[in-house]
Amino acid sequence: MVSLADLPLRDDLRGLVPYGAPQRPVRVALNVNENTHPIPEAVAYDIVTSLASAALSANRYPDREFTELREGLAAYLGDGLTREQLWAANGSNEVLQQLLLAFGGPGRSALGFEPSYSMYPLLSRSTGTAWVGGTRDDNFELSSATVVRQIAEHSPDIVFLCAPNNPTGTALSLDTIRDVYDATNGIVIVDEAYFEFTPQETLSAVTLLPGRERLVVSRSMSKAFAFAGARVGYLAADPAVIDALRLVRLPYHLSAFTQAAANAALRHSTELLSVVGDIVEQRDRIIDELPELGYAPLPSATNFVLFGGVAQPHAVFEELLERDILIRDVGIPAHLRVTAGTPQETTEFLSALSEISAR
Repeated sequence: MVSLADLPLRDDLRGLVPYGAPQRPVRVALNVNENTHPIPEAVAYDIVTSLASAALSANRYPDREFTELREGLAAYLGDGLTREQLWAANGSNEVLQQLLLAFGGPGRSALGFEPSYSMYPLLSRSTGTAWVGGTRDDNFELSSATVVRQIAEHSPDIVFLCAPNNPTGTALSLDTIRDVYDATNGIVIVDEAYFEFTPQETLSAVTLLPGRERLVVSRSMSKAFAFAGARVGYLAADPAVIDALRLVRLPYHLSAFTQAAANAALRHSTELLSVVGDIVEQRDRIIDELPELGYAPLPSATNFVLFGGVAQPHAVFEELLERDILIRDVGIPAHLRVTAGTPQETTEFLSALSEISAR
């Protein structure tokens, strides 16, 4: 039988492993930071109706510029954005991949600050972009001084800032983003996949876009919108950045069905986002109750909690799995990560962890 090693694979891909969060049929899945609340029936009905309408013209290519979707995303983000500043793709991962195709590549490098989203190095390497894994401050914080020093050391062409950070949940200040932008001549990508879960007074990096043509703010509909299965990500940037992405995107990369579903979801953004407060409440409940079980949760501005004090992370992971509860071992020593789900899911997780800890 032929193995991967027998194929004429690119040398820089040899020895790598694909991204893959565990996928197992469990009763309580709290491992990939999905919004575990179901889509309201009325919203689902409108989405299905929109898909049916799109099917009637599926013999034709979709709108290559996905004009209605870009207008809807601009209206959702606000801050005076126009459709010329918006772009979308099949999940934020494809958005990031297109940015790397346009601004990275052989002879160029991307800098990120680990631990952070594990797809950054994978996407970088797959596009021939050298990955530089930078470091963070204590407690996974990220200060201007730390970032600026590493930019001076490595002179990256692209800088990734995850705000708030995955998998730690750490917030990032706008002041740091400003300082990072001023310290580099490259593209600065601020990944705000979890922005909707930050405190209401938090300002988005979108507010920094005017006058900063190398700044890109990436978002996702997978999390707060409960739209992970639809695969819709987007970004806001200077129109010149959007033009650059047109050079590398595949023709008609957003299907008519994806556009129809996303447009319907945006029409119901109020209903879909109405559960964000409940999710934040469960996140804070986890943070409040984990210390009583002997664990050390980190502050989080997302829909998940990274917690330390886990002497044997793999053993705890497996014992939870035996109870039909799936969380995430993100590879940080003595830590595990759990998504904030529904009240019932949170109760089941905390109860199971209490049983394990009491033994």
